[in-house]
Amino acid sequence: MKDWKKALVPVTGTMRDAVQALNDGSVRMALAVDAEGRLRGVITDGDIRRGLLVGKTLESPLLDVLVTDFRAARPGDGDAAILAVMRELDIHQMPVLDAEGRVIGLKVLGELSAPLPRDNWVVLMAGGLGTRLRPLTEDCPKPLLPVGGRPLLETIMQQFIQHGFHNFFISVNYRADMVEEHFGDGARLGVSIEYLREREPLGTAGALGLLPRKPDAPVFVMNGDLLTRVDFPGMLDFHLTQGAHATMAVRGFDIQVPYGVVDVRENSIVGLEEKPVQKFFVNAGIYVLGSEAVAEIAPDAYLDMPSLFSRLMEQGSPTAAFPIHEYWMDIGRRQDFEQANCDFALHFQRQER
Repeated sequence: MKDWKKALVPVTGTMRDAVQALNDGSVRMALAVDAEGRLRGVITDGDIRRGLLVGKTLESPLLDVLVTDFRAARPGDGDAAILAVMRELDIHQMPVLDAEGRVIGLKVLGELSAPLPRDNWVVLMAGGLGTRLRPLTEDCPKPLLPVGGRPLLETIMQQFIQHGFHNFFISVNYRADMVEEHFGDGARLGVSIEYLREREPLGTAGALGLLPRKPDAPVFVMNGDLLTRVDFPGMLDFHLTQGAHATMAVRGFDIQVPYGVVDVRENSIVGLEEKPVQKFFVNAGIYVLGSEAVAEIAPDAYLDMPSLFSRLMEQGSPTAAFPIHEYWMDIGRRQDFEQANCDFALHFQRQER
């Protein structure tokens, strides 16, 4: 990897330092080094997400999530041997260290071999009216609006394609003919595309009732108006390791009360807190559903995704939250659309070079 130095972060830094390195696009492992450049530990997306789930913040010390049990290569190791180890350990990157333990390179699985095909289905929701974006959507469905010079939905697909996903379903309704004409059967992109044609809106989950057959592996479901750099393979692996029937991507969302909050009990003040911050996780519009969850979806019946998750939880079926820290933009308003076009070069064109 030519730009391996982008992966370096100071071991005395914070989780935010690691996130900034990981969000570069070419890096899936941050390397925590001391002042002499010696590797003291590694941090992956999974380490960051586990930290967020247990209450850590991006300002927490990097040492809170640092993994010190890592595998490294030496300068004389051949690519074939390194590739074999990476596949055996199911890791995507491996640092190269000199005799003193200083980082001198980074081997990347994608540069040593082509991505392995992933047969999991990807269902993209592209049937919405996009009323909040009018007049932009009067003659064009929202997923086809150009962001960074190409349709938003095509960028979403490319994010999956670069990781080996090749089986796509697109749910269409409003201006369906334009979506189908642009993407066709997927041959132009080297993938397979089938269409789920909604006669009337069925909801994010209900559209899966139109699938031509039942899936035998977990299925990705994603809104077609999201611009994001979420680690899709990482989310799929997380879903499988959690043994979940359904997994939802979630984002941290903070609300600051603009006043001092007074805790009153029986007319007495028992506590004061100045402008406290309430922290929440919110739905990010990206899901992985196991076959058990898909089986809960009746054909031709409206069902939104929160209702499906509520049903699964009531039944005692395991559900999981996958916290994301990567770039994410819900393009629902005109200002979101304009911001996404400004962000595109930084977060996507750099990734594709």
